[in-house]
Formats: sequence, C-alpha cells, structure tokens
Amino acid sequence: MFLEKDGFFYGRGTSDDKAMASQFVANLIRLKEEGYAPDRDLILALTADEEGGTFNGVDWLVKNHRDLIDAEFAINEGGGGNMRKGKYLSNEVQASEKVYQDFHLEVTNPGGHSSLPTKDNAIYHLAAGLARLSAFDFPVELNEVTRGYFARSADVETDPKLAADMRAVARPNPDLAAAARLSASLPYYNSMMRTTCVATRLFGGHANNALPQLATANVNCRILPGVSPASVKAKLVELVADPKITVAFVDEAHPSKPSPLRPDVMTLVESLTKQMFPGTVVVPVMSTGATDGLYLRNGEIPTYGVDGTFGDADDVRAHGRDERVGVKQYFEGLEFQYRLIKALAQK
Repeated sequence: MFLEKDGFFYGRGTSDDKAMASQFVANLIRLKEEGYAPDRDLILALTADEEGGTFNGVDWLVKNHRDLIDAEFAINEGGGGNMRKGKYLSNEVQASEKVYQDFHLEVTNPGGHSSLPTKDNAIYHLAAGLARLSAFDFPVELNEVTRGYFARSADVETDPKLAADMRAVARPNPDLAAAARLSASLPYYNSMMRTTCVATRLFGGHANNALPQLATANVNCRILPGVSPASVKAKLVELVADPKITVAFVDEAHPSKPSPLRPDVMTLVESLTKQMFPGTVVVPVMSTGATDGLYLRNGEIPTYGVDGTFGDADDVRAHGRDERVGVKQYFEGLEFQYRLIKALAQK
C-alpha cells in the first residue's frame, strides 16, 4: 500500500526503485509536452528481476532486441544521494557493482525416530557450519572506484574520526584497523570493502517426531569485482568445515566490468549537483547490490547509476516493510533527473 505520511512516501519499492522509474516516466511526459526535440534518441526500459529473478528483462532485451536499446551509454539506478541528519553529503555515481551469487548448502541423513536421537543430526551439522560462517569476515579489498568513494566522502564527513578512517582505507595499502572501525559503524561501509556472504533461507526436517533427513540453507553472497565465484565457493567449503555439508552454486553468476567514468557524464553530474545541492560532493561508487546495469555493461553499453534523490545514510530501508523516500527529496530527484536527461540529450 502506498502512503504519504509525515513528509515521506511509504510503500514497497518507494526507494528501490519505483521512485526513479516514476521520475523517468514523468520527465519524458514533461519533455513531450514541452515539445522538446533531443539531438539523440531517449530510450526508456522499465524491467524487473534485477536480483536473482528467473527472467531479467534487460538481459532479454540485450540478447533478443539489442536494436531497441542500442545506446552510447545508459543512466540507471544504483547511485543516489546520501545525507545524515538532514545535511546533504554526497551524490553517488554507480560505475560498478558486486556480483550476485547464491549457494545451496545441504545435509542429508538416514533420519529415524526422535525418541532415539544421535549426534549425527542433519540440522545440527548445518547449524554448526552456518555458525562458523557467521563468524568470518572476507578480507578487505578496494579498487579504483571504492578508493575514490572513501577519499571523496571523507571531504564532507562531519565526524572527524570517521573522515580520518575513510582516508586511511583509501590509501594504496588500506589501514585494516580503520577498515574494522568503518565496518562496525555502518553495514554499507563493510559491504563496500569486502565480499559478503550471509544465510538468508533455512529448511530442515519433515516431521515433529522424526530425526531430520534433510537440512538446507541458502547463502547469498555479494562478491567484489575481480573475485572469482569459484574461490568464494571454496572458502565456504573451508568455513563450514564439515564433509557432510555440500556447497553448490545456485544458477550462474554474472560478473560485469566497471564502466569508464565518462567526462561528459561526470562533468554534468558535478555541475547539476553544485547547482541544486551546494556543498555536496559527487563520488564514484560500487553498488553493493545488483542492478540491470551488469547486463548493459556486458552488452558494451557503459552504464551509470545516477539518481539525485537523497536518503539518510543511517536509515536505509530498501526491501523492508517500512520502505520510504522523503517527499521533498523525491521531487528534488525529479527535477535533477529532468535537467540531467535534457542536458545529456544534447550533443
């Protein structure tokens, strides 16, 4: 249900990503009503299943109707503005993203009657393996985009200790103590610096009075660009440390190479951000989630996540029951996108 309350639009997908979709549609209608004639084609594709769905619309378009979306570059979700306690800090341009990969963990057992329990229990095996996984952190690894993110974000960070840690991890040899503090301060910072794997679904047993014959879990990993999914699988096998727990890929991962930071796009985003949000810095960013941009990038269409709709860095509610976007911020993003589209349409 969609609801406007206390200065926010509430509803599933309001921030991720119906806000941007509606902004694109509204702005194309506005340009049409104004009689605006662009110098290049403007193509709008609204698709679904960006994160692990069974049918991805952009993947299908690239493979089957490339002619309909053949473009010099694309503007997509994945960026957006960050603010804290009402102060606008940074406007992100997403140029790369982590790799989405699910793993299926499974334990089988002959089972038996629950009145005759043994230590060889499928649920216990799986639970112990998952507990070992939960205690592990993948190593800190930064790239050009994430180093740029932390270096530029430090310039507008209001907490001097946090800013110092950002600069420390942006060095060629990241300060691991600073990385640990950043990871503890915000899950987003942790995900920017390392591959992450987390259990997201669990199933076990078949009857209340029977020993379990099967226990399974889904572990969802977001893998840093350049890290092979095979190496992550090998690490999971090592971490669960139990030959009774099998680890298998769920579907095939789709890595994508980063998009080059085009000067025309970046210069324009810098200019518009300066006009509309003075004092806010533009930062390149690697998305910790998955977007359709990976299919476009793999289809040789450079893609940039640019939004202009700001949200509180300490109040991320995407995919939550109380997902929301500020009304003021929504309409600011609407105007930002209008100016961006109109300017990019001019050669």
